[in-house]
Amino acid sequence: MCEANAYLIEKDEPRLVMEAVDKVEPVEDGLRLENIFGEQKFFKARIHSLSLVEHKVFLAAD
Repeated sequence: MCEANAYLIEKDEPRLVMEAVDKVEPVEDGLRLENIFGEQKFFKARIHSLSLVEHKVFLAAD
C-alpha cells in the first residue's frame, strides 16, 4: 500500500497527526487530509516536505 503518515512540525519537532493518509488537498486556508478509513482533518498549514520512500508527509503550521 502507498499511504503515508502525516506529521505537523511544531517547535522543530514532528508530531504524528494522521496515519494512513491517502489524500492531501489544498483548500482555501490550508490542507485537508483524508485517510483510507474516510477520516478527514483540516490543518492551517502548508506542505513542508515529503519523504516518499518512508511514506511521510511533513506539514508546517502557518
